[in-house]
Amino acid sequence: MLIGELSAVTGVGRQAIRFYERQGLMPEPGRATNGYRSYDATAIGRLQFIRTAQSAGLTLAEIAQVLHLRDAGQTPCTHVTLVLEQKRAEVQARLQELANLADELEMLLETGRTLDPAACGPSDICHILTHKA
Repeated sequence: MLIGELSAVTGVGRQAIRFYERQGLMPEPGRATNGYRSYDATAIGRLQFIRTAQSAGLTLAEIAQVLHLRDAGQTPCTHVTLVLEQKRAEVQARLQELANLADELEMLLETGRTLDPAACGPSDICHILTHKA
């Protein structure tokens, strides 16, 4: 199938398909006599895997590692589990950071509600952010 057909079947744009090829995520396709890229049915599954892995938060480098394992004949499930556990831990840490930021923002908003804007001097820039409780 041609790149346009592959794009239509998978919902992955032509430019993205070419990008994945340049990054080594997709094997170099065969070429028809007219020079057009020619893909077999395995390209569909590979593109779907790449998109699903991206949706799970994997980077292209991490996806490349998984594909390399598979291409080498290994089952990458154990590796994928470890990567997903690491991603989950990163997300949980980021959620905690965001919760802390939300608390800080709430304190700043409360400070802003209690301070008089007229008391904000030119050197303060904005005393909501520089006020010490």
